[in-house]
Amino acid sequence: MALSWNEIKDRAHHFTKEWEGETRERAEKDTFWNDFFNIFGITRRRLATFEEPVKKLNNKQGFIDLFWKGTLLVEHKSKGKSLDAAFEQATDYFHGIKEHELPKYVLVSDFESFRLYDLDDKTEHEFHIKDLHKNIKLFGFIAGYQKRSFKDEDPVNIQAAELMGKLHDQLEDTGYEGHQLEVFLVRLLFCLFADDTGIFEKDTFKELIEVKTNEDGSDLGGWLAQFFQTLNTPENKRLKNLDEHVAAFPYVNGKLFEEPLQLASFSSRMREILLECSALDWGKISPAIFGSMFQSVMNPEERRNLGAHYTSEKNILKLIKPLFLDELHEEFKKVRSNKNKLREFHQKLGSLKFLDPACGCGNFLIITYRELRLLELEVLKVLYGKQQVIGIDQIMLVDVDQFYGIEYDEFPARIAEVALWLMDHQMNQRISEAFGLYYARLPLRKSATIVHGNALRIQWEDVVTKKELSYILGNPPFVGKKEQSKEQKKELLEVYGKVKGAGIMDYVSAWYILAAKYIHASSIKAAFVSTNSITQGEQVAVLWNELFTKYGLKIHFAHRTFNWKNEARGNAGVHVVIIGFACFDSKSKAIFEYENINGEPDHKRASNINPYLVEGQDMFVENRKTPLCDVPCIAYGSFALDDGHYTISEAEYTQIIEKSPSTGTFLKPFIGGKEMLRSINRYCVWLRDASPTEFRHDKIVMDKIEKVRAWRSMSDRKNTKKLADTPTLFAEIRQPRTDYLAFPTVSSVNRRFIPIKYLSPDIIASNQLYTLPETTLYHFGVLTSTMHMSWMRYVAGRLKSDYRYSSSLVYNNYPWPKNPSDKNKKSVEKKAQKVLDVRAEFPGSSLADLYDPLTMPPALVKAHQELDKAVDLCYRPQAFTNETARIEYLFELYAEYTAPLLKEDKKAKTKKTQKAKA
Repeated sequence: MALSWNEIKDRAHHFTKEWEGETRERAEKDTFWNDFFNIFGITRRRLATFEEPVKKLNNKQGFIDLFWKGTLLVEHKSKGKSLDAAFEQATDYFHGIKEHELPKYVLVSDFESFRLYDLDDKTEHEFHIKDLHKNIKLFGFIAGYQKRSFKDEDPVNIQAAELMGKLHDQLEDTGYEGHQLEVFLVRLLFCLFADDTGIFEKDTFKELIEVKTNEDGSDLGGWLAQFFQTLNTPENKRLKNLDEHVAAFPYVNGKLFEEPLQLASFSSRMREILLECSALDWGKISPAIFGSMFQSVMNPEERRNLGAHYTSEKNILKLIKPLFLDELHEEFKKVRSNKNKLREFHQKLGSLKFLDPACGCGNFLIITYRELRLLELEVLKVLYGKQQVIGIDQIMLVDVDQFYGIEYDEFPARIAEVALWLMDHQMNQRISEAFGLYYARLPLRKSATIVHGNALRIQWEDVVTKKELSYILGNPPFVGKKEQSKEQKKELLEVYGKVKGAGIMDYVSAWYILAAKYIHASSIKAAFVSTNSITQGEQVAVLWNELFTKYGLKIHFAHRTFNWKNEARGNAGVHVVIIGFACFDSKSKAIFEYENINGEPDHKRASNINPYLVEGQDMFVENRKTPLCDVPCIAYGSFALDDGHYTISEAEYTQIIEKSPSTGTFLKPFIGGKEMLRSINRYCVWLRDASPTEFRHDKIVMDKIEKVRAWRSMSDRKNTKKLADTPTLFAEIRQPRTDYLAFPTVSSVNRRFIPIKYLSPDIIASNQLYTLPETTLYHFGVLTSTMHMSWMRYVAGRLKSDYRYSSSLVYNNYPWPKNPSDKNKKSVEKKAQKVLDVRAEFPGSSLADLYDPLTMPPALVKAHQELDKAVDLCYRPQAFTNETARIEYLFELYAEYTAPLLKEDKKAKTKKTQKAKA
């Protein structure tokens, strides 16, 4: 076990008194450094060698004064000699040192002065021997006491995972696989970490491999088996003739080394990889980040993108801070001056319990545990800062057994358990440093409860009872409707039961239902990261109606859509929301909104947060067959159902016209969303108003009619087969006979506006367009305004990340301005015409070009800004400062418009129920 800092400082004082004034380099150098290592309670000969031979850059033989492979190189000079020259001599040795043995620190000294170079951080510190005790913490790495700053993107995380991946592959090639391999690797992870952080005496595990095992690796498996067994055996129950090197390791327990494993077979290369692993500084590993990377080594596909799949600490804090952490810190501030209340608060910290029902490698639990321990440390500093603390274990209350998880795959479940122990030890180092006493929680008597199972199948109450639990949190799997497996779809529907429309839901929504069921009639709070689809489109009514009406759920805080990604290169991210909720109301609600989805949020208080994550009353925009307001009806374009025979490309059209010009009579421009947006020419055979006499002698047309008839007649679908009787017509004809507005059904999320366009009746709209006939410039102006786009962004569904416009959900529910004046309507028409005029100034540009945010002409931007002002005035005289103000106003207006309809609907349902009872 490591010494306390208090004892280390005391030993440093003694060392200074003993050696201050020494000048002879050769006579006392070895004793000097033996005594120096003894300051930390470390035997020098265990770690480092004197006069290590090495080939220098000039190919001459050199001898390193003191060398601790992979950690420290010392160059010692007699008093008054240049320390600069000593450092230069030290770095000359690097040429002859193996890559994984290169030191992280270089220390030069002349008895009187020390200069320490940290090669990783590129820093140096110089001081006199009399000030050694003041600078002793610079040498914390010797005893595993070093202060750490953890970065998500720290290369050591990726280096470590890559090496473990190589070892995994080599072991798997020998036939060592599955559960045995997973447990074996997790054990190695613990040992490598323990070797660098004071759980084991510094580098003793590395020394075991390096000194005790054969270079060809033939006996390494046997040594590791004996080693694991020893770690699982209390010191007083071990064999008396056990190898003294193995016997020196502490009893670990914690079930980590309990299960007997098949003996692994190693080669020289595998042994070398393990030594490379042990040469890394595992004290720099972030347990929260490394867990995900470690899991990815098991999957060759993911390994190619190593580092792209972890959840960044920054994003985890976005969830846990508003869920509980901010509140705890506020409470701490209030009670810190009152010792009795502070002790009660400390007891509270030790009683809180957390469940992540889709925990993966435990990222959320690990960061939560760290933050809880850091807060406890602040409490302890206030309570015991000026007192002599006898034992750290007697004052700490927060422990890993306050954490629970459910994980579908076994390997990440085991990683989560171990990673929580690793974080526990890092926090023990923090508290040890604060109080000057060393503390390591060995043997491991407590552990987190991580259940290997399917969270949608098992009872959460069996993992942790409702009475015990404080918070539910996590990042359940997203999996959209189309990506779900048959088994996942079955699980989803079983969770929803008889809820109508459950088949359209994302997989993640099942966790919301189960969480609401679990926390009902309790004070438990919950928060999940989810795809933003559960707050948009038709999913909203299905999920939130159930949550609100059946369980009385209320949203307490929400992060609106932002890009969920980490700092890894090539990580695309996904658009998500974070929703905090409980089955009771709260006066303190908060919305975090993002002007830039890759940026930082603005925070605002809210009186109520609805399912669209907007301040306003709880409501659901459901599919409506007809418009809510008095406006023209919208419809899909026509659907051919022709196996492509009636659809003609521009190249084919040119060939047909050259061969048979008369056939052109029956060919019409035919466009969907893609064609309209990108100005792509496409045509179709259109015979709705054609006389049979006109086309029955046209071989090209008749050939296409016959192919359509044959294809439809062969269909297994009854309705399609019936359509073979009318092969000259599209299956569904909805083509307007007047000019009409056309909407693409899908539009890029990058565009501020969905491009809308007037088309003539001779241009046939496919079912990839919405058609809106009998419209005025006023209708065009409102529909192409920012006001309508704001509504669309919140209410529409998504196709991947793109907007999927919906007639029944978006258009038919859109709250148009309430009784706008003729003056304001005429202003909208004037500005709408201006938008069309500016577009016409760019005849060679497609709508996609004109509405790309990077290429949108300034004149068109200005025209839309003027149109927005005119449309806004139709709603109210005050300007809308941002999209939040717009959508909040529109939801208020929607509630006003639908209130009478809801009353009528309620009356109708009551009458229907009464009639049924009668």
